Amino acid sequence: MDLEQFANSAPGSLVPIFGADPALGEWSHKAFVPDPLPDSTPELSNATYMAVAEARAALAALDSTARQLPDPTLLRQPTLRREAQSTSELEGTYAPLAEVLTADEDAPASAELVEILNYVRMATFGFDGVVAGWPLTEGFLSELQGLLMLGTPLESESGHLRRGQVVIGRRAEADASGFPAHAARFVPTPPGLALETGVRDLVDWLRADHRAQIDPVVLAAMSHYQFETLHPYRDGNGRLGRYLVVITFMLTGVLSEPTLTVSPWFEARRAEYYDRLFAVSSRGDWDGFVRFFAAGIRQSAESTRRQMLGLVAVQTELNERVRQSPLRAGTAHSLIDFAIGNPSFTVGRVQAELGLSYPRANKLISQLVDLGVLDVVNPDAYKRRFFAPDVIRVLINSPRAAETAG
Repeated sequence: MDLEQFANSAPGSLVPIFGADPALGEWSHKAFVPDPLPDSTPELSNATYMAVAEARAALAALDSTARQLPDPTLLRQPTLRREAQSTSELEGTYAPLAEVLTADEDAPASAELVEILNYVRMATFGFDGVVAGWPLTEGFLSELQGLLMLGTPLESESGHLRRGQVVIGRRAEADASGFPAHAARFVPTPPGLALETGVRDLVDWLRADHRAQIDPVVLAAMSHYQFETLHPYRDGNGRLGRYLVVITFMLTGVLSEPTLTVSPWFEARRAEYYDRLFAVSSRGDWDGFVRFFAAGIRQSAESTRRQMLGLVAVQTELNERVRQSPLRAGTAHSLIDFAIGNPSFTVGRVQAELGLSYPRANKLISQLVDLGVLDVVNPDAYKRRFFAPDVIRVLINSPRAAETAG
């Protein structure tokens, strides 16, 4: 880490760290420990306040649309899989979106899909906890991170704050053969008391009532920066940190349903995203980061709302297709709703969710396949999975426009 980039205005301190490399020997460097977050809004420009207001308006429109739907929870799983794919891609784990949307959650076909589908399980668990009124604590965060890492090589090192020093990235001009800490783009808080205190201060700060002092969008930006700068876990910090943005909007009452998909926009601008985070640490540039963050939230909310309306339109069109067909079973419409909320599924899932016998569920799916409402992922698979092609089309195409906008 280039220590000369840190100015006196940096909202934290550089602390000494030491170690030994098996090949290079002993080393010393410094890590950055952020100050506790303030209880008031950082100094922001008029342009940033405008960006924050636009983000709040877009979030309000998204939440209003969700509240008007007969069952907004139907859209949770499709948007979660989209977010899971994009947030994992931002951290270097890639799988094609269509493959993620149609993957078997009980038997992921690759290590990449294990991590991506872990995100869906983690997010569902966390959202259910927030709705149930669970407090945001360090233990809750660690449980979420542990779920995120199940079945991965780092599972045994997960579910608790990290116990070793980590470094983030590598500077292009750094000596690749030198010590990792020296070559790193950023060296976060060392493990031990400083990290434990930092995480405890962050969750205490998030549980406090800041409504009279800090706008929820600014609050989400500040807490996101603090989490990423602490980098409290061995892995999964980026994915968990972006997930906490949505949790923050739920806890502050901005969103009633966690439909917001934030990572596609940030994934499309990852270099600037990392630069903006670093600029807060190195010189206290809250204004630039909050403005960038607010722009991302606005466009993400607008994109998610378009996707939501697209899924509702597909739902209406598919139900109309059934009404115009010889098929008259009311369960056909229930199956369409199920296909909207579940990007892919088996006959067994339909049997369980709709309360049908296996032969009836199988026949109903076959009838909708004949109508072109459903299709099979792999006809030769032993356990066939089905999907609604129009639903997948909306999920694949809708967010991409927002990623390239602006």
